[in-house]
Amino acid sequence: MEKEIETRVVMISPDSTVTPERVRILASELDLDITIKETCFGALIEGAKDEVREAIDAIRKLDENGIFTKVRGFPIGDPRVCRATRSGGPRPGFHQLEAEYRLLPIIRKALDAQSDDKGSIQWRREAKLSAKRLSEIIASSN
Repeated sequence: MEKEIETRVVMISPDSTVTPERVRILASELDLDITIKETCFGALIEGAKDEVREAIDAIRKLDENGIFTKVRGFPIGDPRVCRATRSGGPRPGFHQLEAEYRLLPIIRKALDAQSDDKGSIQWRREAKLSAKRLSEIIASSN
């Protein structure tokens, strides 16, 4: 049975002390059958889904609230997104990735504010909003 291959984008918050090179080196040191490509935002990691997840878990330990990942739609080296075969210009999705990258310090700040001493996220459940209070909010906005 063939393993499901996954490609993930690893993005490092611009306010992190972790570098893309450090991510690539760490991922390379793991005894996993994965491909790693260093990028300006972090890295691309490709391989069997479980091995990619293992690599990401190890990488996240470098900066729990400053490293983010998402699935990439194309494998590493795919000619459909290669600038050389597309006659230059930005890759598809680059501008979205760039916009997300700029938001990472804000997301980190929110995650840091919710973390306990061990770095685990502690979500507080707020009291439910009563119908009466909702009506008051709606009435005051008119």
